[in-house]
Amino acid sequence: MSDWTIWLIGAGILVIAELFTGTFYLLMIALGLCAGALAALAGASGPLQTLVAAALGVAATLVLRRSRFGRAARGEAANDPNMNLDIGQRVSVPQWQDRRARVMYRGALWDVELRPGASDRPGDFRIVEVHGNRLVVAEA
Repeated sequence: MSDWTIWLIGAGILVIAELFTGTFYLLMIALGLCAGALAALAGASGPLQTLVAAALGVAATLVLRRSRFGRAARGEAANDPNMNLDIGQRVSVPQWQDRRARVMYRGALWDVELRPGASDRPGDFRIVEVHGNRLVVAEA
């Protein structure tokens, strides 16, 4: 089996593994292995093939890391409306006691806490965070 086919088989294995992980990092390493295959086709020696594959794999990984696809999401589930569908919903609070209340929301009793800076008048409020069974609300 020639060198370039070994490089391409390795790249194919990484592409298949990437399908199970959901990140793009294995694809970047697979690009490096494809560069090693191209170096092998060009007639480069084994160490040069490895150097080309490693250099392109590391460079592609660094480029990915600096892109928006390589950055981790910085939000928390407590206040991320994509992870918690309660964020942004409205609740009606009939009365407050020390900036806390109990309200019916989605057929169950919930503890409600007022976000700092919001007034504690009765009325409709918007959910801005969820911590367990405690809703943090702000003025609607």
